[in-house]
Amino acid sequence: MTAGPVGFSHVIRLLGPAEAEACREALVDLLVDAVEGGASVNFIWPMTRDKALRWWEGALASQARGERLIFIAETASGGIDGSVQLIPAAQENQPHRADLAKMLVHRRARRRGLGAALMRAAEAEACRRGFRLLTLDTETGSAGEHLYASQGWVKFGEVPGYALRADGGRAEPASFFYKLL
Repeated sequence: MTAGPVGFSHVIRLLGPAEAEACREALVDLLVDAVEGGASVNFIWPMTRDKALRWWEGALASQARGERLIFIAETASGGIDGSVQLIPAAQENQPHRADLAKMLVHRRARRRGLGAALMRAAEAEACRRGFRLLTLDTETGSAGEHLYASQGWVKFGEVPGYALRADGGRAEPASFFYKLL
């Protein structure tokens, strides 16, 4: 359990496929909120429930095949305020590496340490599974970039014009990070 300001606490859990399927609607809501709140996670506005549902259907199928791990930050009442994924590298010569992906924190729960708690949980599970290297990318200058740097991740590069902003505006640079476990 991770605790934040008075009255704000969450349990960080790694979901099995059946649990993740049961959380599908809440995960859809979380993705819609994150993108509508400006998160740069591969989508642009408008972020519809249908678009989010299609994405989660693919992610849950990938999880069921053992291709990704899905973590959630759950409130005491069972709501989901955050999620992150750990995706083991598919390449045969990279069994020691995984990507951290789709860090999502609901706007109502931002700036309270939830993203950092999700990262610590994913990193701990990565260690348990024998991963020694984690990688990720994020929009340069974003809150995510500051979060990753504060958690000991090392920025190793930046690509200009990598992806459009969530509002569909100009293409922003992406920063690439790694962390040795």
